[in-house]
Amino acid sequence: MVRGDQRTEIEGGKKMRMKGKVQKAGMHALMAMLVSTPVLAQSSGQHVEAQPHGAAMIADAVIARPLLAAATVGGTALFLVALPFTALGGGVGSSAETLIKTPAEAAFRRCLGCTVSKRADER
Repeated sequence: MVRGDQRTEIEGGKKMRMKGKVQKAGMHALMAMLVSTPVLAQSSGQHVEAQPHGAAMIADAVIARPLLAAATVGGTALFLVALPFTALGGGVGSSAETLIKTPAEAAFRRCLGCTVSKRADER
């Protein structure tokens, strides 16, 4: 016979398993949204840009932009730490390009959901 406190433990365990399944399904859905991207080419060889869909915009705003902003801050910190050494070697420009400019352009210059790191009016 199951006592009341054991029944609560069993029900709690079922809830935890269900919560884990829901989280796993959510992660799978999120990964599917991130992986699926529209094809941007025509058969004639011209490049045609499609408007990003809503899921791409949401994933970009919630996941990609904060990560790219953090990468910009981290790259800036790393650049400042390595600056004396890169200055001696003469690679300040390429170091700044790689560690600061590239993630900053990806985070702040492209339209929401787009994959190209330029504003819509620069294409």
